[in-house]
Parts: sequence; structure tokens; C-alpha cells
Amino acid sequence: MDSKTQSLLEDASRRSLHYLKTIGERRVFPSPEGLANLAKWDAPLPANPTDPSDVLALLDEVGSPATVATAGPRYFGFVTGGALPVTVAANWLACAWDQCAGLEALSPAASAIEAVALKWLVELFGLPPGTAGGFVTGATTANFTALAAARHSVLAQAGWDVEAKGLFGAPPITVIVGEEVHVSALKALGMLGLGRERVIQVKADAQGRMRPDALPRIAGPTIVCIQAGNVNSGAFDPATEICRAAHAAGAWVHVDAAFGLWAAAAPARAHLLRGVADADSWATDAHKWLNVPYDSGIAFVRNPEHLRAAMSVNAAYLVRGEKREPNQFTPEMSRRARGVEIWAALRSLGRSGVADLVERMCQYATRFAEGLRAAGYEILNEVNLNQVLVSFGSEDKTRHTIDALQREGICWCGGTVWHGRAAMRIGVSSWATTPADVEQSLDAILRAAGAS
Repeated sequence: MDSKTQSLLEDASRRSLHYLKTIGERRVFPSPEGLANLAKWDAPLPANPTDPSDVLALLDEVGSPATVATAGPRYFGFVTGGALPVTVAANWLACAWDQCAGLEALSPAASAIEAVALKWLVELFGLPPGTAGGFVTGATTANFTALAAARHSVLAQAGWDVEAKGLFGAPPITVIVGEEVHVSALKALGMLGLGRERVIQVKADAQGRMRPDALPRIAGPTIVCIQAGNVNSGAFDPATEICRAAHAAGAWVHVDAAFGLWAAAAPARAHLLRGVADADSWATDAHKWLNVPYDSGIAFVRNPEHLRAAMSVNAAYLVRGEKREPNQFTPEMSRRARGVEIWAALRSLGRSGVADLVERMCQYATRFAEGLRAAGYEILNEVNLNQVLVSFGSEDKTRHTIDALQREGICWCGGTVWHGRAAMRIGVSSWATTPADVEQSLDAILRAAGAS
């Protein structure tokens, strides 16, 4: 490494450390001035090279003030975790390695660490031994990957090879979802050619849980999609009853568990996932509750052969060994080594550390709910996990409260509509959040509500 390269990387390290040291003092959402300065990037393509140190300075000086402080302690928006320090460090090192994690021959290290991380995750979540998995970008791709395995399985049972013949002339697949199905699952179904609108929706209860008694009669190739952790209420579909009914009819059960699957790690919350391990596939994110850097999703499938059949390809130039080949389990051939940060987080935290991380966030959510309820505001959901829905009265008052809170910049909470009512949505998922941050944010919310 020459001296200029070393100096550049050391400068990047200094700038990164300064950003992380000061993130707790920043506005959670950038100021109007910070957003306006983004225009400085929009210049004509340079005719000649620019000094890399000047490029880095422009990136930091314009970009850092315009970031959303999702890595900080008072972001309660889209169930967006921060990044544990050990995972930031692992990410830096993995970036320096610059490994393509698609093949064992391309990176024995990436392949080995993924296999270990996958084994640990299956154990942590209480999934069936031997469950296969793939490391992907996020829950949308994890849903896509797992549902591709589901599509393969239900059509193979009907005597149809969907990977070879496609869906033209294939037996129709019935897809059953809950009334509160997440858009990522619908997007995945659309990409798989199963349709976003041709699904059968099952009625949900007041917390958004699918009602097993409302399941339609199941016949023929069928996929049932359930939820573990409703994006608004945090509620869990009753997996035991749904899996029993679906499997009795030969259907596949897939679980969209972007953040809810992590409740399995916390003894006090694990009961929420009763029956989830009876399903056939699962999708989750590590960049949510495990707090690793973006992007990091994981797809799990009970039977490895179904996932491999849906995802694997072959060509003469692709070197195949006897060990697990990562690209046989994901849509991507080439991708970054996402397993490095997951392994680092799990190795650093251990089982008890993950349990503490999840439990703390749930307790903070409870504190938000208690504080808001005591102030006379209505909590719209059963706060059993990390999600809080609050109404401040009329729709206008609720929306004005959200707007005032976001403009002040102390913390950031988003808005949603729950059963036809406007609500503020508070999702607690960052390792960096402390009790003091919760109290400061609660005061800011109450102040915004009082000014609305």
C-alpha cells in the first residue's frame, strides 16, 4: 500500500469516527440547509480525475449533515436498527477483504463464516435442525427467496418443474395471506409471477392477527403466508393453528418475520412465536434487531433441497466443491460477504446478549406506551413487542404532532393508518438507545402534542 492510499483510508477512518462520536448530538432528520447542500454533488461529470482526498472531503462535508441518524439512539421510525460497534468494525474489515461470497472457490473465508452464522441463527431461532438459509439484501428478497422455494415445492408435488418450464401451463397456485400482509411479501409474490392481487386475504382480528377460523378450504398447490411481528402492532399470527390446517391439506406455510423472529431469542418474548417453527420457510432481517450494517436479510427453508432447486445454477466455469456453495441458496451469484457482520454480532453478544438486546427494546416500548397513556393519549395496540401505536385525538392533531416532532429533530417517529385511524408509530430497535433517550424522546413527543 502506498502512502497516499494509507493517508486516504486513515482520513476516512477519522471522518467515520467523528460522525459516530457526534451522532447523538445531531438532528435525527437533517435540517433544510443540510438537504439543500446535496445540490453540491450535482455537477457535470468531471473531464479529468479528482484527487481522492478531495472526493472524500466532499462526500463527508455534504453527505454527513444530510444523513438520517438511524444509527443513533433516538430514531424510532421504520424498525431500523443501528450498527453495533463490532459490526461496524467487521464491516470495515470485510470491505477491505472485498470478497465475493458467491462461491467457496472465490472466498473460503466468507463461505465458512456464513455456514457458522447460519448454524447459530437456526439454533437461536429454534428452527428445525438442518434448516437451510441464504444471506440476502433484506426481508423483501428473503421473502422472494423463501417463496421461490415454496413455489418449487408445491408445483413439484403436482408434477411440474417450474424452474425448467416456468409458469406457462403450470397448475395454478393458490396463495393465502392475512388481511395485514406486509407489502414486501406482496412484492415478492409479484416478482415470482404469483400476483399481488390474486391472493386470498383472510380476515384479521383487532391486533392484525390472521384468524385461523377464517381460513378458506385449501386444495391443490397452495402457499399460506403468515406474519411474525406486524409492522404496525407487532402482533403475531397464530402459527400453530394455521400450520396444522395448512399442512393437513398439503400446503406450504411461509413466515414473514422481518423483525419478529428475533423475539425467539428473549425468554420472556419467545411465547409469541409459538408454532412458528412448524412452518416450512421464514424470512427475517439482521439489520433490524441484530443491529448489523445495511444490508442484511436472511431466508430460511426447512428442506434444503427445495431452496437449492429454486436458486441453484450450473455452468462449466463455476468451480464446485463438496462444501456448501453459497450461491445455490440465494438469487445473487455475486454479492458481498454479509455473514461476516452477522457472525461478529452473534460472537460478540452471545445468546444472553441477543436476549438482552431484544428485551430492552421491548421494555422501552412499554415505557413509551405507559408515558403516553398517562398523559391521556390512546394506545391503539397491545404493546407486547417493540411497536407502539398512539393516537393524539383527531386525525389532524395526530398528524400535526408527528410533523412537529419531526421538525424539532430530537427524535423521529413516523405516521401510519391503523384500522382507519391516523397514528404515530414508534418502533424501538437500536442498541444505542438508553433509558435517558427514551425519556428525552417521550418529553419531545408530549411537547409536540401539546403544541399541536
